[in-house]
Amino acid sequence: MLEWWEAALRLGYAFVLGAMVGVERQWRARMAGLRTNALVSVGSALFVLLAANTVDEVSPTRVAAQVVSGIGFLGAGVILRDGINIRGINTAATIWCAAAVGVLAGSGVYAGAAMGAVTVVAANVLLRPVARRLQKRSPAASQENEIPYRVRIVCTDSQDTHVRALLLQALSETGFTLRSLDCRGLGDERGSTAVYADIVASGHQGEAMEQLVRRLILEPEVTSVHWQELDEEPE
Repeated sequence: MLEWWEAALRLGYAFVLGAMVGVERQWRARMAGLRTNALVSVGSALFVLLAANTVDEVSPTRVAAQVVSGIGFLGAGVILRDGINIRGINTAATIWCAAAVGVLAGSGVYAGAAMGAVTVVAANVLLRPVARRLQKRSPAASQENEIPYRVRIVCTDSQDTHVRALLLQALSETGFTLRSLDCRGLGDERGSTAVYADIVASGHQGEAMEQLVRRLILEPEVTSVHWQELDEEPE
């Protein structure tokens, strides 16, 4: 049986390390952020503490094995299909690793839990730019992956409906797929409105985006058109 202070120490350690893993996910605005990873780590530690405080339990590792299986259902909930892409796999893997950190903390393996948490954060932070470079330079990725873009069109407030119709017509003649369309008043003296369109294309389509911009900027009611490739991390 563990003393109460030792159980509290292990639980607190799991909480801190799980939160450390979750900070990076929260910063990236992922589905499973600070609270989720902290709770996963704490919950895993609690199950291990239950085994450690059960007199007749001769193999606490059996509880850890069940934690691993249970986390699989939670991880599956954050995996989404977005067109031809599968998103959320990296977040699910992070939750799985947070559970492992909690199991180690609950077992009293403090050094191993700390090293595990640091390694998870390092993998998410340091390997992110490497993964993006590889994805952009890969010929297969350029042909197969869906690349998100955002178009910002500034026009007069009275012509925003007409501009949206022009944009939809232009998109219908290309290989782009519209994700969302939004209008926001800029509140300036000229009564301008910004039309935001989030679209996706198969591979990098910078030249096609420039053609779309040139077509829209010819309209007299359009003040400016700007586009950018959205910074989305491969999951």
